[in-house]
Amino acid sequence: MIGYFIYFEAVLSPDVINNPYNARQDAFAEKIIRGKILASDGTVLAETKTAEDGTETRSYPFGNVFSHVVGYSTRGRTGLETLANFYLLTSDMPVVERIQNEIKEEKNQGDQVITTLDVNLQKTAWDALGSNRGAAVVLEAGTGRVLAMVSKPDFDPEQINANWDSLTSEDDTESALYNRAAQGLYAPGSTFKIITLLEYMRENPSTYADFTFHCNGKLTEGNYTINCYNKKAHGDEDLTKAFAKSCNAAFASIGLGLNTSSLSAACDSLMFNRELPFELTYSKSSFSLDDSAVPADKMMTAVGQGQTLVSPLHMALIASAIANEGKLMKPYLLERVENAESSLVKSFEPEEYGPLMTAAEAQNLTEYMKAVVESGTGSKLSDLGFPVAGKTGTAEYSSDKKKSHAWFVGFSDTEEQEDIVVCVLIEEKGSGSEYAVPVARKIFSAWHNSLTSGS
Repeated sequence: MIGYFIYFEAVLSPDVINNPYNARQDAFAEKIIRGKILASDGTVLAETKTAEDGTETRSYPFGNVFSHVVGYSTRGRTGLETLANFYLLTSDMPVVERIQNEIKEEKNQGDQVITTLDVNLQKTAWDALGSNRGAAVVLEAGTGRVLAMVSKPDFDPEQINANWDSLTSEDDTESALYNRAAQGLYAPGSTFKIITLLEYMRENPSTYADFTFHCNGKLTEGNYTINCYNKKAHGDEDLTKAFAKSCNAAFASIGLGLNTSSLSAACDSLMFNRELPFELTYSKSSFSLDDSAVPADKMMTAVGQGQTLVSPLHMALIASAIANEGKLMKPYLLERVENAESSLVKSFEPEEYGPLMTAAEAQNLTEYMKAVVESGTGSKLSDLGFPVAGKTGTAEYSSDKKKSHAWFVGFSDTEEQEDIVVCVLIEEKGSGSEYAVPVARKIFSAWHNSLTSGS
């Protein structure tokens, strides 16, 4: 019994107390002023302000900018407000001070959590998305630190009570409370060609580099035709050009020749239809192609259409593994916990999830993705002053072929610990190269400028 009590206090207690159905939370809140949530540089992202009459109000200095990732703590809790709830409602102030406050029937100040979030990158991504619906995710590939996570439309967490009815109305078409970065599921478009290419290399280890294809702008198999974007004919291609130019015809041809069971197994190993190592609320990506698939399904799947659905967070994790020699680091948001006087209570260290591919496969994919930036659909990133590897995507989402989501996923390739992964998804806009890449460019530029300036 004593052993279990110790285990409960040390291991289970935070999870139990964080459970939204646990009434103990109210008791904690009656005795403790909810602690602050801080960015990685100590900037306040959320804090409790107490009026002269004792009324407590949760304040979010950046308004809508961090709304989904920081979350809110009224009308339930979301984001970091729920992930860090145990720490925010725990006070590790000096014992004497806590006792004195209890004697005076005054509340103790809760601990504060320092997150991995970078204010500059978050603001840059938020500004760059503008009025578009969509999401942006920025990770540090070598550690898994989540540097930015933006979803739009967004909301003001300070006004959550006042706006609750409109935000949750059945007539609401904005879904502003929905975190598109982690919960949104979209056809991946040509970003899925990263996975098609990986499987093609695995099935043809000694011959994949000899691939050739002549593209006339489309590929027909039976009664189904796959068109290249704007029906552009790419002419004679090797594998590098086909990937860099995002040739649908070439990759549909590749898809027809792949072993469907092996492709499905590859997707499973890349966490499709599986839990992601992420602590905030998210949606599982889905991949459903099987051995009964007809040629049209194989062609569509190979170019990122069909039934495959993925979140921006998931695509960022796949790119993160490529950037990190095949090994995925678990994404995390909590850096450390301090008491209100900034004394360390607890710290969190990077943790490896495991390999998603071999180091050789990751290096090969990196070279193909660098060609996208150097001479392909991501060329708007070619003059940043440092190497970038990436893949664009244009994902059709309805029978209207003119309607598509814009994708970009990629990473800086400076071979430094600070290299970042950027994933951008813009709903209902157009091509990835035209709409998602410029957003990614602003994020990469802001990251590089902060490194070179030493800030």
